[in-house]
Amino acid sequence: MQPNQTSATVHHERLWPGALGWSFVVGFSAVVGLSVVPVQATIGLGVGAATLVVAVAAAVVSSPAVTVEDGTLRAGRAHIPVEHLGDARVLDRQGVRAALGPGSDARTYACLRAWIKGAVVVEVLDPQDPTPSWLVSSRRPQALASALRAARPQDGHAAHSEQIG
Repeated sequence: MQPNQTSATVHHERLWPGALGWSFVVGFSAVVGLSVVPVQATIGLGVGAATLVVAVAAAVVSSPAVTVEDGTLRAGRAHIPVEHLGDARVLDRQGVRAALGPGSDARTYACLRAWIKGAVVVEVLDPQDPTPSWLVSSRRPQALASALRAARPQDGHAAHSEQIG
């Protein structure tokens, strides 16, 4: 760990489903429960409740966390030391579409959720890493970009990066 880095979490968020996603979870559970009601109403209620529990658990488990902690960016299951990253650039919905559009590099690591409007793109400076950049959804992209800047070593290594785009 670098001397200027602490073990405190600089940024943490979970990319939960939006309101529409949660309504699909509830609606799916209701449909499953209602489909069993003709057999027996009590069983239908139980099946619907069990389906709701399983669907909520699946939504929670499949919602990735985005953290900047101990000098490392974690997005879902992937992680990279911030010392290997250039300056973070905040993207709005149109910026995300452009970053994924024609001419984009298929090697870019993407941790995206369609229901989240903002994102951060950051160039990977490590010449040994085949991934040219990371594109990460965030409900608070300004805070994520600031956390990445704050966690970066102050030796100037990453300060020479160019912005993507």
